[in-house]
Amino acid sequence: MEELFKTASSYIALCTEATAALVIFYGMIEALVGLAPVLIGPKPIGRRREVWVQFGVWLVLALEFELAADVIRTAIAPSWADLGQLAVIAAIRTVLNFFLEGDLERLRKRQETQAA
Repeated sequence: MEELFKTASSYIALCTEATAALVIFYGMIEALVGLAPVLIGPKPIGRRREVWVQFGVWLVLALEFELAADVIRTAIAPSWADLGQLAVIAAIRTVLNFFLEGDLERLRKRQETQAA
């Protein structure tokens, strides 16, 4: 039974990581499509910032999926070395997520004050 749980958890974590990769890929495609007018024709004011903010949203979502995969993997990683390594990775991802969300929030507030 324990082996079945480990195998299932491993597949779930792998699927969660694959979902994160798909989210990043989708965000990248969306960003490239959004940047096409900037690269080809006249540069719309603020378009690059809008694309960056939207891409940042996708990255935040992907980081959440990656963090979820790390949490799942801790359920099947019995050694202290594995747990320590996962804790460091989770901490780094959490810090990256925190700062990225802060940047996005500041940009949203700036856009709201400019629109008002």
